[in-house]
Order: sequence, then structure tokens, then C-alpha cells
Amino acid sequence: MSEIAIQKQPFRVPMTDGKIIDEHFGLATLAVGNLSLARMVAPPGWSEPHQTPEFDEYTLVISGRKQIETENGVIVLAANESVFIPKGNRIRYSNPFDVPCEYVSVCTPPFSIQNVNRED
Repeated sequence: MSEIAIQKQPFRVPMTDGKIIDEHFGLATLAVGNLSLARMVAPPGWSEPHQTPEFDEYTLVISGRKQIETENGVIVLAANESVFIPKGNRIRYSNPFDVPCEYVSVCTPPFSIQNVNRED
């Protein structure tokens, strides 16, 4: 039987763009299972470069709105909405709105800077 893992001190990922990332499970914390789980808060006006991840990503918005640019158009998620982005899709996440966006992200396999493939 596997041991139960309780996370009481998630790792606060150092960021320079105002975004808050608290990783509960993943490569920087308790590497349990084949995924990463993080709570994030994107401030108003936040965005990151386009990326083509080598992981599947599930996102659940808790509050605010999150914008996702895909090759097929733009998706805007509101509170209590979620999306599944399969690996290999070129995407860009942002919060062009006037309120913070709090959301939870699950990546499988776990997120790493090497497998996110962010563009310069």
C-alpha cells in the first residue's frame, strides 16, 4: 500500500511578473505520482510567452477570468469553468482583465521548465 502524502507547505515558485504559483505536488515539492498540482493567481494585465508543452494540462478557474490563445482561437474561462489542453498544442495564457485570476492547474507528466517549451 502506498503512503498518504499531505502537503501543508507548498513551494512558492519565485516569479518576477507578479504571478503567484504555489506548487502542492510536482518536481519542486512532493514528487508523488506522475503529475504536478499548483494553485496560481495571475494579476491583472499578466501574460506569458507562447508555449508548446510536452504535458497535458487541466485548468480550473476559481475566481476572475483567464484567457487562452490557441491556434483555433481564443478561450476565456470564468469562475467554475475548466479546460483540458492536450500536450503539443501551441498556447498562450494571459489575464488581460482588471481583476486577478485564481486557478488550479494539473499537469501530467509534471510541469518542468524543460518540457513547457516557452518561446523567447
